[in-house]
Amino acid sequence: MIYDSPSYIYNFALPICPPSSWLHHYYSTELSQEVKIVKGVSAGWGTCFRTVLLDEKLLVLACWKDTIAVGLESGPIIILNAITGMQVAIFSGHSGWVGCLVFSPDGTSLISGGEDKTIKLWDMQAGGVVRTFQGHTYLVSTVSISADYATIASGSWDGTICVWDVQTGECNHIIKQENGIKYVCFFPLNPKHLIFISMPISGDEIWQWDIGSQQFVPICDGSQIAFSLDGTQFVVCNESTVEIQSSDSKEIVAKFCIAGDQRVECCCFSPDNRVIAVTTGITIDIWDITGSDPHLLETFTGYSYSITSLVFSSPTSLISVSYDHSVRFWQIGASSTNPALAPPKSIPLASAPIKSITLQAKDGITISSHSDGMVGIWDILTGLCKASFQTPAKDTHWMNTQLAEGRLISVWCTDEKIYIWDTEKEELFRTVDISGDVIDLRMSVDGSMIFCLYQNFVQAWSIWTGEAVGKAIYGSAVRTPNFLTIDGQTVWFQVYSGVASTVTMGWDFGSLDSSPTELSGLCRNGPCLDFIGGIRINRSFLPGIQDTVTRQVVLQLPERLTRPSDAQWDGQYLVVGYDSGEVLILECNHVPH
Repeated sequence: MIYDSPSYIYNFALPICPPSSWLHHYYSTELSQEVKIVKGVSAGWGTCFRTVLLDEKLLVLACWKDTIAVGLESGPIIILNAITGMQVAIFSGHSGWVGCLVFSPDGTSLISGGEDKTIKLWDMQAGGVVRTFQGHTYLVSTVSISADYATIASGSWDGTICVWDVQTGECNHIIKQENGIKYVCFFPLNPKHLIFISMPISGDEIWQWDIGSQQFVPICDGSQIAFSLDGTQFVVCNESTVEIQSSDSKEIVAKFCIAGDQRVECCCFSPDNRVIAVTTGITIDIWDITGSDPHLLETFTGYSYSITSLVFSSPTSLISVSYDHSVRFWQIGASSTNPALAPPKSIPLASAPIKSITLQAKDGITISSHSDGMVGIWDILTGLCKASFQTPAKDTHWMNTQLAEGRLISVWCTDEKIYIWDTEKEELFRTVDISGDVIDLRMSVDGSMIFCLYQNFVQAWSIWTGEAVGKAIYGSAVRTPNFLTIDGQTVWFQVYSGVASTVTMGWDFGSLDSSPTELSGLCRNGPCLDFIGGIRINRSFLPGIQDTVTRQVVLQLPERLTRPSDAQWDGQYLVVGYDSGEVLILECNHVPH
């Protein structure tokens, strides 16, 4: 839309662009004399780092470690990976919408209830229904399972709470109320006690019921309640007031009110009990409760329809679902200056062009080296920048960064020297004298060697001693100033083979006295698939992966506004660095062939 109609930039994009955004920065510096910039409403774009869209309304979710379950309006339960957002499985069995979900304490089972008046116990490994519990006469609105995995409690809009034996499937107790049940759970400090919320006409009430004596004890008024992971605290929400109480003494340890007298719809503790997330319709507020005076850390916005459920997957990661068909993944404290939440020694990463990209999937990271000397460490699964560091490598043509024996090492060169820099310690490790016009340099996968590409030969040095350890002469002019990859013990690059044509060459540096050989249909990482020659680092072409035999493109990468500057592929993950400073991470182990 921006490309076809530039006026949209001024009418719709700039009014909501944060001052930290590339778009705002570009127009405020390049056209500041001609265009009046409307300041963005916040300092950053926000911290929603992933959105998963499904085909229908999402009603409820549950989380256990790295697994989340999402209940859909039509009845299926979608199982997603809590880190990547990828769909893992679909559980089908309910004939109506799923309104409540909870995992067993060990994560091996999932309990669900919904519109079809049934409760189902699912085996997370097999994906099938272990047992169906029937007895309610109206929809099931809430479920819970005891800590010993022996008993399930369910509440229904028929006004009853049923207590079920997991092994036999029999209902051992029925608690009757005048109105529907909206919430039930086993009290963490005493599994013989149930906490439930009924829905009387005058307002919501929270009750405690003793399974043994079958006695009711009123706790307080409230529309929402949630327990901390360790069970020592619980939060009670009553309209716009939020209270944190001790599970043992019932003493109020913290209290705060939502601005604007909005009604709290959902709430939950972080696993470390440091923050509470509360929803008020289409926004999520994150409150710090570590002190006696709770304070608002940040507010997440972006929804246009009501949020129906939310849960923490880690102390700094929140997941929410909404009627707008989306599952959203939020990073707590991503824009905070709280040192407890910010990575140590991390310098904000700018958007300078990327010189090189390094993929280290075994460590779960990819490393970007930028033209301004910055180094970024990116998490492969989340796509977040975990840390960034400044090096002296400014105004240099070539730079590469790698983990070498646990040390983050950056290398760059001038016309006379190669500089080896310990990035985390911020100190020079070694220099190596060189001569000639270097076209590119890169470190080996294990970080033990440095390679320089010249017009007609490749030179190798030991990173630990600085000594030259090998040289391979190929006698042709280099076509592209890139090592396309270093795979194991082979360096790959492209050279002229005639007018406007190239061949891919490989040098086995495991045998340092060997000569480069031409790649002809060799497939190292999969049937007929090879990254060499497949990625096109050129402004005239979109990058993609080609079959090395047929030369057909089997994976086309998304088009970007700037050209790709470097790319790496290990057969599973493909990472691409761009002149815009962006990093594209794709999992492509399912590339067709």
